Amino acid sequence: MGKDFQPTSRNAPSEENPSKTSRAKRFGATFILSFVILFVVWIIFSGRFDGFHITLGLISSAIVAAFSGDLMFTSHEPRGIFRLWIRLFAYIPWLIYQIFLANLHVMYLVFHPKMMELINPQIIEFDSELKSDYARTTFANSITLTPGTITVNVTVLGRFSVHCIDDKSGQALPGDMESKIVKVFPE
Repeated sequence: MGKDFQPTSRNAPSEENPSKTSRAKRFGATFILSFVILFVVWIIFSGRFDGFHITLGLISSAIVAAFSGDLMFTSHEPRGIFRLWIRLFAYIPWLIYQIFLANLHVMYLVFHPKMMELINPQIIEFDSELKSDYARTTFANSITLTPGTITVNVTVLGRFSVHCIDDKSGQALPGDMESKIVKVFPE
């Protein structure tokens, strides 16, 4: 052993592998955020506030957060996780408004005396500029949640096939919805 030899520790961070403290910090942030979200949803949907159900909710939320907390968050930095969720929560009211407008349009079609002439089912295809799986999945689900449209297929390259009930339902795609999702998931 010469003077220049320095033993390396298994725990030492390297450029290729992120440090264990960084991974632990990321796991801690995603676990806590996932746990809080899951527990709040548990409380809202269970409607029971006795000790048994609260304990069951705590245990269930902790188990699910430990095993799948990483699936809910795309960013590697805890600050990025919070920003992503803030942008996502800002997108949801806009989506609810679009769902409301589409409901009114479908209701108009259903009650119109010449309904059969107005309905023109078709499948439209378009390429999306979205790159990440999370962004494409959010876009596909948003389209399907909007009455009058259903996402039929999404390819790995970002080609969407969407079934539309009439011409007007398909005109807006990809449009504003895609640009809003680009702001939620900047790539």
